[in-house]
Amino acid sequence: MTVLIDGKTLTIEKTELVARHNAEVAYSDDAKAKIDRCRELVQKMVDSNKAIYGVTTGIGEFARIRVSPEQGEQLQKNIIYSHAAGTGDPQPQDVVRGAMALRANVLARGHSGVRYSTAEIFIKMLNAGVTPLVFEKGSVGTSGDLSPMSQLAEVCLGEGKAYYKGELIDGGEAMKRAGIKPVKLSFKEGLGLMNGSQMVTSGAALLLCDSRRLLKNAMIAAAMTIDALKGVPGAYHELLHAARPFKGQNAAAYNLRRLMDGSEIIAEKSGKVQDGYSMRCTPQVHSPSLDCWHYVKEQVETEINSSADNPLFFPDDDIYLAGGNFHGQPIGMAIDFLCIAMSEIANLSERHTNRLLNPVLSGLPDFLVEGRGLNSGLMVAQYTAAALVSENKVLSHPATVDSISVSADQEDHVAMAPVAIRKCTEILKNVGAVLAIEMFCAAQAFDFRKPLKPGKGTRIAYDIIRQHVSFLENDRVLYPDINRIAEMVRNNTILDAVEAKLGELPLRLE
Repeated sequence: MTVLIDGKTLTIEKTELVARHNAEVAYSDDAKAKIDRCRELVQKMVDSNKAIYGVTTGIGEFARIRVSPEQGEQLQKNIIYSHAAGTGDPQPQDVVRGAMALRANVLARGHSGVRYSTAEIFIKMLNAGVTPLVFEKGSVGTSGDLSPMSQLAEVCLGEGKAYYKGELIDGGEAMKRAGIKPVKLSFKEGLGLMNGSQMVTSGAALLLCDSRRLLKNAMIAAAMTIDALKGVPGAYHELLHAARPFKGQNAAAYNLRRLMDGSEIIAEKSGKVQDGYSMRCTPQVHSPSLDCWHYVKEQVETEINSSADNPLFFPDDDIYLAGGNFHGQPIGMAIDFLCIAMSEIANLSERHTNRLLNPVLSGLPDFLVEGRGLNSGLMVAQYTAAALVSENKVLSHPATVDSISVSADQEDHVAMAPVAIRKCTEILKNVGAVLAIEMFCAAQAFDFRKPLKPGKGTRIAYDIIRQHVSFLENDRVLYPDINRIAEMVRNNTILDAVEAKLGELPLRLE
């Protein structure tokens, strides 16, 4: 499959195809025409000796200083050199590949002023598998992701370091082996390669792909718990939720009904009128997290298909405008919201685990194991879930409420969006493990409900888990089981099996 880069139609799904599955990319004919037309305007303005930010002037606090056309090319190279000031661990290669695709998409919109031959460098590198080494830390998320994007741009010049065929080597050598001629910069092109939010936006796109799968797994885990605990089915009735028409709530209730349909456990009369909140209100608690996901997706895909650069050139109007379209606030705030939404998914899951393990609430053996006192069962698995959800609460503090002035107060409000991305990445790791612990406990509970069978969807999940993790008859080391199920959550083994039989578990009912 070839992903077309046209500045208008790139999605989080297409970004993932390029970033993680090495889909080929190509510019559309329309994108090439827009890039060429914009470049003509830049050349005309340079020839007229017009003062243009970052082209014939310095940048940041140095915007007041004019630069001659003869110095312009060196300025663009110096911008990349001086801004490559990052530190920390390397960015994941999928995030870097995503950023390259997104930056190519920005250039495709025809407002950045680079030559087509320069814009095409990202396409060539992606298709050849050249991935720059980029450090995680150093961007304040506002004047674009200047530090990380500069490391990306270094390799475009045949410098820096890059991964090629699994090996980290000098960027020039990687380009040589891939048969790609490095770029020789002209006016505006240093900025054109780096002045935007594409590193955080790439991270955000991939987090959305991962969180969508976690949200679906959360509904599977919740259905397993409710089923195993003989939940009162009226709490998930279509009429009840239609009376409160939040889209996420109705989707969650719909999925729970499908997953638990045909359960012999629920069909056995328990005599309960209603369940505790963590069971009864599962659709209502999942609801804002599902709706948040759609909001964040809209924000991220708007940014993906935006002209996130400065300055911008408008050939139809024969003008250029300097502004702040590089500012990462929309992505930072959206991901801060996603941090909260996904932390709440784990919070509810841990409460489900608690109900499964407490014999007063479950009617099942203490900590889901026989031999009380001699065996501790799944007791300490809950400790792990509790530790992770508490960590997520700390990580859910919003990054974007912080700001710090830089560049001699020229850049005096920053978004800290990269911090939001890193926090959310860690939160999603924790959510996967918390859901795995809930599924582990629910599968154990199903065994104590035999010969009664769980619902159509919950039975599929149970069967997949039992293929990899056996019933806990006596105490054993738990972390291999927890990690095995967590991996099945993260790699979609359980979700794929369920959706193969039941169809898609939607996050929104159309």
